[in-house]
Amino acid sequence: MMIFLFAVSGCMSEIENEEQKIKVQKRIGNENKYEDFKEITNDEEVQKVKKILNEANWKNEEAEMVGPPEYQFIFQFKNPEIEAKAVLYRLWMNPNKEKAEIIEGTDRYVQLNKEDSATLFGIFTGEELSHLNK
Repeated sequence: MMIFLFAVSGCMSEIENEEQKIKVQKRIGNENKYEDFKEITNDEEVQKVKKILNEANWKNEEAEMVGPPEYQFIFQFKNPEIEAKAVLYRLWMNPNKEKAEIIEGTDRYVQLNKEDSATLFGIFTGEELSHLNK
């Protein structure tokens, strides 16, 4: 039994340490249609996004948003042999275009601070968030 537990925990830590990428889709027009926009494969950027999401002050509640999200994204393992359930993250920019609002799955909501919003927006789009305010 101990050998089995050791083997299972070893496999889990290998999966946790496995490199991931982020697939980002962007909304097309005003409709609820999306196209592949960017694939983030740089491990440093992926880790920044994970850190922002892990440290965010999530609320376990359903949030009503005005329209469809501007972006949606999922994490995927780079190794195609690893199968894991993908969680969809949907991202809106608030009306002031200063903060990102994210819904994870169906019932977790967060509004990021300005700094984390700008970092996330920069990684996803390659643009600075400040240009939206002009």
